[in-house]
Amino acid sequence: MRRRKKTLVVVVIRRLLTCAICIIALLGFLTVHIYVAPLNRLPRLHLSKYTTRQRGHISYENSITEPSSTMNLSRRETTEENEIQNQRLTSEHINNTHELSQPHFLTSPSFAKLNTTSGIPDYDKLWKHPPNRNFVPCVNPNPNYISPLESRGYLLVHTNGGLNQMRAGICDMVAIARIINATLVVPELDKRSFWQDTSKFSDVFDEDHFISTLSKDISVIKKLPKGIDGLTKVVKHFKSYSGLRYYQNEIATMWDEYKVIRAAKSDSRLVNNGLPPDIQKLRCRACYEALRFSTKIRSMGQILVDRMTSYGLYIALHLRYEKDMLAFSGCNHGLSASEGAELRKIRKNTAYWKVKDIDGKVQRLKGNCPLTPKEVGILLTALGYAPNTPIYIAAGEIYGGESRLASLGSRFTMLMSKEKLATKVELKPFMNHSTQMAALDYIVSVESDVFIPSYSGNMARAVEGHRRYLGHRKTISPDRKAIVRLIDRIGRGIEKDNRKVYERIIEIHKTRQGSPRRRKGPASGTKGLERHRSEESFYENPLPDCLCQRDPSRGS
Repeated sequence: MRRRKKTLVVVVIRRLLTCAICIIALLGFLTVHIYVAPLNRLPRLHLSKYTTRQRGHISYENSITEPSSTMNLSRRETTEENEIQNQRLTSEHINNTHELSQPHFLTSPSFAKLNTTSGIPDYDKLWKHPPNRNFVPCVNPNPNYISPLESRGYLLVHTNGGLNQMRAGICDMVAIARIINATLVVPELDKRSFWQDTSKFSDVFDEDHFISTLSKDISVIKKLPKGIDGLTKVVKHFKSYSGLRYYQNEIATMWDEYKVIRAAKSDSRLVNNGLPPDIQKLRCRACYEALRFSTKIRSMGQILVDRMTSYGLYIALHLRYEKDMLAFSGCNHGLSASEGAELRKIRKNTAYWKVKDIDGKVQRLKGNCPLTPKEVGILLTALGYAPNTPIYIAAGEIYGGESRLASLGSRFTMLMSKEKLATKVELKPFMNHSTQMAALDYIVSVESDVFIPSYSGNMARAVEGHRRYLGHRKTISPDRKAIVRLIDRIGRGIEKDNRKVYERIIEIHKTRQGSPRRRKGPASGTKGLERHRSEESFYENPLPDCLCQRDPSRGS
């Protein structure tokens, strides 16, 4: 009887021990595989406080005589400082107290380090600005420059195109008003172009600042005075790329018959070269000092810049892969048959686009097409930028949407835009106004550590020129013709997507990074209007007219 009791006790103990062991094992298994991180351990960015470096040129007000000391200092931080900053940022946490209080990011910034390289060039070469060779702005008028004489009449201007085409046109019209001694009425922005933007001048630019800054150059008024309706008016199409004689001999003589001249278009009305020095300097004062964005745009632009810099050094990528650009250029590489048909229809139905039949393949091989997101991804990888490099997409809606960005996103995970950095509430005042949205992209691009345009359009030229004016900040201009040929060779299996090809791409772009140089003249063999069209834009490179090489021995 006692033996049976002992045996029963042993069996019970064994079963209890077995059950205990099983429970312990199961708990251990669950602890390892079903661990849920507490919310206070998740990485985040604080967007209410910024401890990163200050960017001092958002207002784009620059000294006419001597540049500020910040203009001469490189804005590149040292590797150690940047890594410490990045480690600090990635240890912060997200405060989700309100759905609209935080922007919606494409990817979570959960990286231990940002701005590490992929191992091809060294870190400094990736971010270091080119030597500016002591070139500084010099846009003060000459000593014999006089205040505007009594106005002979009023110049009305109807600008045309997108933001940057209008910017250049407005600056040209300032110079023309000086040449013909006119009172300039604040220009009317284009409301009939592809974008159908209803913005007024004061919605985009600081109107009062524009008027006061130019007061010693020309007279500017907000609207025609009362009683002017009875004066004789004329609408005039100023000839493209015209020089001083045209405006003095043909346009200025119209004051004998008319008191109000309306310029039907504003784009490319002045030649790039061969104008008097004071007229060229006036164009720069108008562009970089007088034509300042409105307060609300500058404020929102500063917020976007601060949020990008909170990630560390960043690239602004002007990805001109938008419907209007592809339709205009006839570029259709990588598009579906239905997308190609849609773009052809747009081109056919846009009356002021003169060329209708375009061979997209020929355009691309000539380097006349914007790089695709995939081609941009290969370029950035080849140059040595790491997969977690913060990249700001400065563009409107990409044709094909997020799916078209997938090839770029597979290589670079930190793709940002104004829509991802700001809330819907913050962007609401700018929505449905393409000109104002483009102005935000302009600010973030000018202030970026590196600017890379996928196409040499108006935005690319304007930003490059502004960055040159501010001290030749690093701007990489892709050799599109060379890039697409290399990529096509990879696609055909002739070349491999490897370091050998990357080194060739690096070599091609060594001299395309925004270092100081004189503005390019006309292409050889060209004549007439085509000769002027082939010149480098004045607003793409204001050297030598508005930049002087200061003697370093004299100090600042």
